[in-house]
Amino acid sequence: MNFIRCGIAGWCLEVVFTALDSLARGNWKMMGQTSLIMFPIYGLGALLSPMGRLVDWWVDGPEENPGVRTTGSKPVARYIRHGLLYMVLIFLMEYLSGRWLMGLGVCPWDYSIWPDNIDGVIRLGFAPLWFGTGLLFEWLSERP
Repeated sequence: MNFIRCGIAGWCLEVVFTALDSLARGNWKMMGQTSLIMFPIYGLGALLSPMGRLVDWWVDGPEENPGVRTTGSKPVARYIRHGLLYMVLIFLMEYLSGRWLMGLGVCPWDYSIWPDNIDGVIRLGFAPLWFGTGLLFEWLSERP
């Protein structure tokens, strides 16, 4: 279920982002777009929350009462740690999937015109977006 939640959320975020980008370029139709290929890539965001919990266990130690945090990091430190972890993992997944899809000739994105690109498949300027997206995927994955 979390895979589907993250896949749909990723699609929606991409449509909104590309629509706002078209508006910034003067297109008042605000047409957003995505690719079906992106669904499983965004769906992998469901793996972020378990990785965040694993890092919490490593940093703070095991919880005495699962589900109730009595010790460990303050919430702000935890959000920063998780956001940074998720940002790096999303960049890694974007790079690996982008290179693979590029090799197949079906990569739906190309950032090669941007000065902050790496191999045309990631843009470092997206770091704050991936930070927030990772936290959103965590929130979605922890919902009942």
